[in-house]
Amino acid sequence: MDAFSLLKADHRKVAELFEQLESASGKNKLSVFEQIKSELELHTHIEETVFYPAVEEPKETHDLTLEAYEEHDVVKKLLQELSRARSVSDEWEAQAKVLQENVEHHVDEEENELFKKASKVLSRQEIETLGEQLESEKARKQRGAASKTSSSKKSARSNKSASKTTAASRAPKRTTKGSKKSSGSKSSGTKSRGRSGSKKSASKKR
Repeated sequence: MDAFSLLKADHRKVAELFEQLESASGKNKLSVFEQIKSELELHTHIEETVFYPAVEEPKETHDLTLEAYEEHDVVKKLLQELSRARSVSDEWEAQAKVLQENVEHHVDEEENELFKKASKVLSRQEIETLGEQLESEKARKQRGAASKTSSSKKSARSNKSASKTTAASRAPKRTTKGSKKSSGSKSSGTKSRGRSGSKKSASKKR
């Protein structure tokens, strides 16, 4: 897949998620937002790592690329603010709408201006190579994210296991106390028998 086709596919995916966000409610809305956040973070990363450096130098695309970097910064700040919420409020929804409008403006400018000019300054081979590099970086980033998720789950399970072990070790050992009482009563019995035995002997002597 060439660079432009890959990036446009990302744009379509995010647009679909924004449509889902509008129709979702409550916790489902936050869940869809998390997907949007994940997609946008991945998309901005591969653009800034692979695509923008390739189109930043040519005069025809220089200014548009710098503007794209700035637009990414605005989107990242909005994502950060929205991700702090634990529930959906009117203010959150308004901010989510601002995010959507910023993303839509960025996509429109990228596809109708930057991509068109970039297709003239880059050769067909360069566009194909960029597509491969974008795909490779995207896969690498996704593997890293999956690995982090797996590690955090393992860590959570280990912490739970450690808590259970600690709780068990702190629990009172009732069996041991019971056995002590039991042995104590046995010795008392022995002493009693010893005393009564002595009394019997004394009476025989008399």
